[in-house]
Amino acid sequence: YKMTKVPDISELAVEDAPMIPFTLDKREVLAFPHETIFQVSQRLGTQIPHLCYTEGLRADGNCRACVVEIEGERTLAPSCCRKPSEGMTVYTQSKRAKKSQNMVVELLSCDTPDKTYKLGSELTLWSDKLNITKSRFTSRLPVKADESHPAISVQMDACIQCNRCLRACREEQVNDVIGFSYRGSKAAITFDFDDSMGDSSCVGCGECVQACPTGALSNKYGVSNIEADKKVDSVCPYCGVGCQLTYNIKDNKIISVEGRDGPANEGRLCVKGRYGFDYVHHKHRLTKPLIRKDDAPKSPDQIIDPSHPESVFREASWEEALELIGNSFKKILKKDGPQALAGLGSAKGSCEEAYLFQKLIRTGFNCNNVDHCTRLCHASSVVALLEGIGSGAVSNPMKDVTKADVIIITGSNPTGNHPVGASWMKNAIKNGTKLILLDPRGTDMKRFAEYHLQFKPGADVAMLNAIMHVIIEEDLTDKDYVEHYTENYESLKQHLKSYTPEAMEEICGISPDVIRKAARLYATADNAMILWGMGVSQHVHGTDNARCLISLCMITGQIGREGTGLHPLRGQNNVQGSSDVGLIPMVFPDYQRVDNPEAHARFEKLWDTELDNKPGLTTVEIVNHAYDRKLKGLYVQGENPAMSDPDSIHARAGLSRLEHLVVQDIFLTETAYFADVVLPASAFPEKTGTFINSDRTVQLGRQALDPPGDARQDLWIIQEVAKSVGLDWNYPDSEAVFEEMRLAMDSIAGITYERLETEGFVTYPCEKIEDAGNPIIFTEGFPTTSGKAKLVPAAIIPPDEVPDNEYPLVLITGRQLEHWHTGSMTRRASVLDNLEPSPYVAINPRDLLKYKLEDGQLISVESRRGAVTVEIRADSEVSPDVVFMPFCYYEGSANKLTNAALDPFAKIAETKYCAVRIVDAKEPEELSSYGGGQTLSD
Repeated sequence: YKMTKVPDISELAVEDAPMIPFTLDKREVLAFPHETIFQVSQRLGTQIPHLCYTEGLRADGNCRACVVEIEGERTLAPSCCRKPSEGMTVYTQSKRAKKSQNMVVELLSCDTPDKTYKLGSELTLWSDKLNITKSRFTSRLPVKADESHPAISVQMDACIQCNRCLRACREEQVNDVIGFSYRGSKAAITFDFDDSMGDSSCVGCGECVQACPTGALSNKYGVSNIEADKKVDSVCPYCGVGCQLTYNIKDNKIISVEGRDGPANEGRLCVKGRYGFDYVHHKHRLTKPLIRKDDAPKSPDQIIDPSHPESVFREASWEEALELIGNSFKKILKKDGPQALAGLGSAKGSCEEAYLFQKLIRTGFNCNNVDHCTRLCHASSVVALLEGIGSGAVSNPMKDVTKADVIIITGSNPTGNHPVGASWMKNAIKNGTKLILLDPRGTDMKRFAEYHLQFKPGADVAMLNAIMHVIIEEDLTDKDYVEHYTENYESLKQHLKSYTPEAMEEICGISPDVIRKAARLYATADNAMILWGMGVSQHVHGTDNARCLISLCMITGQIGREGTGLHPLRGQNNVQGSSDVGLIPMVFPDYQRVDNPEAHARFEKLWDTELDNKPGLTTVEIVNHAYDRKLKGLYVQGENPAMSDPDSIHARAGLSRLEHLVVQDIFLTETAYFADVVLPASAFPEKTGTFINSDRTVQLGRQALDPPGDARQDLWIIQEVAKSVGLDWNYPDSEAVFEEMRLAMDSIAGITYERLETEGFVTYPCEKIEDAGNPIIFTEGFPTTSGKAKLVPAAIIPPDEVPDNEYPLVLITGRQLEHWHTGSMTRRASVLDNLEPSPYVAINPRDLLKYKLEDGQLISVESRRGAVTVEIRADSEVSPDVVFMPFCYYEGSANKLTNAALDPFAKIAETKYCAVRIVDAKEPEELSSYGGGQTLSD
């Protein structure tokens, strides 16, 4: 039996705090100030029964299994929530204490069934340890099981009312779903208003399951009662939070996932991390190389059933596929030159894969036409950060919100996009941190906000400039910081004079009084932090939005300390790492410009080849050049531009015009429909490599499974493609690639695989082996020429396309909790797709009345570029005259509607704003895209 983790002494030590001497079981011992009697006992090797206590949750002391006897006290005391005092004498194994401990465990056992719902039930294990074989007491009446939730089975006959699930839900995750209701013999754990779990507001994070000691709450499909062959520690394959987890494996299949004590999550997971794993075993997995048939021409509106690729492709050997790839790319290179080729890498793969991929494009295709999804996510943020403070990295880890007095969240729905990160935000707010929420939508964080500025879509600059105007006019700037660490302040001050809250009210829709209150709250905080998402970046003025946030941070001196700084929330698990290693057209690894002579010379020497010194094409430009037939060949690894690119009808037309398209993926994605060769790759749990989360933390993902059939490791495939175009590569494993990365990137030169195995993680910059890493940067200036931050004024630029009489509504797109990116993984995860199986458009109830529509009705949403047919979902948190759509559904593809207009600085598309209209529904054209209208998980 694995006991609750014994706290490390270093975790308990407090500088200059005196130790507390007391007697424990006739031994003189010392306790740290924060230790309980239980923790001291555990540390010293004495086991005390416990059920309501578990590490990470507040000690409750309600089960009384851990009671001890304290000399001089009339009653026994729960050791889990009682601290020792100087001179105290404690007996954990006295006759009185042991009798009570045994009786408590026996009473709880009699109330539960003989059947166990969870392998390793703590109640069963303690009963065995205490030799309780048969209870003298009568058990309670059976309780009907609740199987209404797709992921979690509720068996309340096993519930001992320890409240661990309640504390996990309300205090750790702050989802406030689980409660304790009724009184006396009717007292019970309930969900919301005593709803079934499936009908409640449960978000499926499974934290209650992980906390439950008996299996009253357990994972479905019997996985809780199956013993794993092996456990493999890794990291989550989804968002940028970078949660550490453990895969439980049996017969080369994942049977369950547990949260691990990583720096970003401390054991927490969300619904995707815990239940979104079975996509790797889906029947659609590619297991053989595929070559397009000669009689299967490409078409922009082509739809292929992923269950039957043989309608368009034929199976091939790896040798044949790689020979065709090499010959085709070399033919284009010879005939049309390097600029006729390009590559799109993946933010879902490892750093090593991304590094080799960009190196292949630069040294094998001889151009810099290489990009990935950051161009569609945070490119404008990175451009503004590099311009303003000389680095695109976040200044502070996400969890630093717990040390902030005020946090600003703008353009992000963290409860849906970064749920575990959002839990730290909610923890901070419950402990007194004030939240200023800036968002056109009323996200879930609204109920925690001190101020919610629900501004008009596209009016970010007007509102942020008004906030800065107040701070400067009311003399709330940090003058010393401005003087020593910024430049161009006077120009910014002069620029902001006309941006009064009164003048901006009509533009942004926020009252001057609220703007002033929010400005004062942020500026006067001791420590304040700004976090933002793609609602800020995905605009034609996205770079200006980020410039405003940077200036707001700088004029108040809110950077370089704990609980302060700038944090653009990264959307994918390795979008930070992929950017760091150079999967961007204008920079080499470590953000060294390709047109910088010193950087250019460095990489020509390292890679022993001549390199192009001109920035290459970005993602949207690659598709545009394909459409114009300027680009002839494209190598895509793990990206899905047919779904993720704006104006996807145009994007699909561009992909269909390519002479040679190679797609390397685990499924036949929408992009693969247009491929000439499809290569079966490895899923996340089938590879080993490094991944860098939103906090700049480098972590090791470990291989847990073997790829199916003839699918191969991505690193092997990239090397074989490189060999096919004439490169002589031979990297035996990911560690060998990482060692070369250390030579290319000063920021990670001090990190090794050995350190990652030993320490679990390292946060860069870490330039030397002896460096500990730096979670907080910019403590003494910035990596700019002057050492100061450049304040860049931003003027109001309207969206590229605004509503009019013909298209009167604004469309906002985004992610949702249950799905991720283009849905190729999560829509093939059975639990996730059961939770959210269908596309929808969220509309304010006022607009439903205005347009005479009903909740659940099928309608057609149209823009100047396309139309999709989806169901209506009434949502009062969406502003009037605005509609919201998630972009993960192929059969209701929001990016058929979005605008490909680009930010002039970052070349990021304006996917967060376009004009649409609602008309009577047409018959859905693409419901059969995955086989007869079935969901992908089918």
